[in-house]
Amino acid sequence: MANSAETLFSAAEQEAISVAIKAAEAKTAGEIAVMVVDRSDTYPEGIILGGVMIGSLLALALTDLLGYHSQWAYVPSAALGAFLAGAVLKLLPFLHRLFVPAGRLGALVRRRAEQAFYEKGLHLTRDASGVLFFLSCFERKVWVLADSGIYAKITSEDLQSYADRVVQGLRGGRQAQALCDEIARLGEVLACHFPIRSGDTNELSDQVIIESRRP
Repeated sequence: MANSAETLFSAAEQEAISVAIKAAEAKTAGEIAVMVVDRSDTYPEGIILGGVMIGSLLALALTDLLGYHSQWAYVPSAALGAFLAGAVLKLLPFLHRLFVPAGRLGALVRRRAEQAFYEKGLHLTRDASGVLFFLSCFERKVWVLADSGIYAKITSEDLQSYADRVVQGLRGGRQAQALCDEIARLGEVLACHFPIRSGDTNELSDQVIIESRRP
């Protein structure tokens, strides 16, 4: 997955996703939204841990190579190495991610997805039938969250299966097509449980929501 929300989908792909949302919502009173963010957290602990580990190893190798077998040489070298390594990790997300536990990545992506669900008003739809596809680039994770009306008909495990297939598409370089496919698949299911009703209106934007915030 790309490291930037702004570059994950091209303009043409964003339009294709918007068209897929419109087509899905034409069959259902359900509302679908897509949001892409750079990252769900800055993960400072990953930079600190990685910096200390890499800096300590570099200092150990350097002091050993130069023959300085003293803590007075090692400690300042390790501190400087940790600072420099931390700066490098901050610039290289693929390395930074290695020092953050997978469980924490998943938990913070879900928390950010839940925040976005309320921030973007998906909990305010008439039939409590809002669904959010939330993609977080740094963590390479996707969550699908829904309002209470959806969970009364569709299990969270079923919703996560849509997310899993989007992730598979991302890994294969088919991010836009995979997302469009899952939006269409979800639209068919929503149409069964939330058919179009009289007076139905489009309550949420069909455009891809992009949030790009550099740490």
